[in-house]
Amino acid sequence: MDEIRLIIASDSVGETAELVTKACTSQFNQLGKALEIIRLPYIETDENVDEVIAVAKEQQSIVIYTLVKPKIRKYMKEQLDLYNLDHVDIMGPLMTILTEQLNESPLNEPGMVHKLDEDYFKKIEAIEFAVKYDDGRDPRGLPKADIVLLGVSRTSKTPLSQYLAHKRFKVMNVPLVPEVDPPETLFEIDPAKCIALKIDPNKLNAIRKERLVQLGLNDDASYAQDQRILAELEYFETIVSRIGCPVIDVSNKAIEETANEIIKIVTANKSFKL
Repeated sequence: MDEIRLIIASDSVGETAELVTKACTSQFNQLGKALEIIRLPYIETDENVDEVIAVAKEQQSIVIYTLVKPKIRKYMKEQLDLYNLDHVDIMGPLMTILTEQLNESPLNEPGMVHKLDEDYFKKIEAIEFAVKYDDGRDPRGLPKADIVLLGVSRTSKTPLSQYLAHKRFKVMNVPLVPEVDPPETLFEIDPAKCIALKIDPNKLNAIRKERLVQLGLNDDASYAQDQRILAELEYFETIVSRIGCPVIDVSNKAIEETANEIIKIVTANKSFKL
């Protein structure tokens, strides 16, 4: 059989059109080596379209295209019809239907799928980061973090880290315990990305007692005693004063509320880039 030549023309990299094309061609056993696929990316001007048409005319190719800008898409269709070239517009018909049904103009921005993919992978990377550097287990994460949360035990550092990770922030949390010196790196990084989580001692006492009960332990353990809590909070104030970072009182705040405050603080820092 004669060779079937296909041209993938796209205003982005052309992966979407190629995937659809290969899904279709895989249904035909006869094609095999008789199939040639050429991808022509970044078709953004009339001149680019003319180049596609020239190649298609010379090789008598079928043109499969994904062009989101209406003017370029229209010009492509006109030229393909003019030279009687077989073609498939993958995106145009559906975009027209959606425009009519939604009564909304499309963004007409090439490469949006890849932007969405990039956001997704950034989120996954941030979630993995939060898990890897949870509870201050590796100080090497401090320079890499977008946000560093500081606080005594039971101030919601871990759930906050995970919540912020879903917003694509790389978060490390560091527990402050009187018996354990924090890593020296903590005092060397930009204090603007450190957030200290303050809590009322009575509130903390109640939270810790509840936690001990959940673990099947007596709620009178030193972990929940007033003297121990006050000592931890005093140590917390010492470290925070040394760093000079912003402080948020989480005593009566939901995770979402605290997270929003944190985001406002770190994004207000002009050196911060997400």
